[in-house]
Amino acid sequence: MRLRTATFVTAAVFVASLSLTACNSGTDEAKTEDTSSPVATASPTSKASATAGTSTGKTGGSQASATAAGSAGSGSGGGAVSACTTKTTTVQFIASAAHASESEPATATVKVTNTSGSTCTIVGATSLTAKDDQGKADPIETDNSAAGTDSVDLAPGASATADVLYTDLNFDGSQSAREVCAVQASKVEIALPKDVARTVKVTKASGSTGIFNVCTQDVKFGSFHS
Repeated sequence: MRLRTATFVTAAVFVASLSLTACNSGTDEAKTEDTSSPVATASPTSKASATAGTSTGKTGGSQASATAAGSAGSGSGGGAVSACTTKTTTVQFIASAAHASESEPATATVKVTNTSGSTCTIVGATSLTAKDDQGKADPIETDNSAAGTDSVDLAPGASATADVLYTDLNFDGSQSAREVCAVQASKVEIALPKDVARTVKVTKASGSTGIFNVCTQDVKFGSFHS
């Protein structure tokens, strides 16, 4: 009985020892596997590349924005340009140097000059009114809306001109009365787009006093060009 009991005890101790060994072995293997697994950590090179990429992106965006802003602020159509008005311009009305014929009209010229220190623009219809000095006929009223009113930018000191086509001879009357027209104006009224009208003296090309001699109501006001 004692021998059998000792045998059973020894066997139990041996089995328990095997179980502990197996458990310890599994734990050691798990530790070994965890230690050998690569850890996802950013290397100094990766961090530097990521930082450089982010910095370049911001700089590039800033430069692009600055370039776009600079482009928008430069040039004639980019930034805000004020309208040409009586306060920033002078206007001349120059009568035609040659008489009209039955096939060709006489050509007067409206000249606008920017007298301010910054660029201004003419955009929209400019109106022209000519009243007979003696008040014997209805005024001539026209504008250049039919000719087109695209914007024309005038830098400081620059000028733009527009032609005014009209007939200054009376082809139906006698030879002596050919140059006697219904409207003979030594002054005209000109209003730039969205501006008040101003009275302008009619001159010849030389600058001396002229007459806007208009025999018909068919007066055509052209568009401005610089």
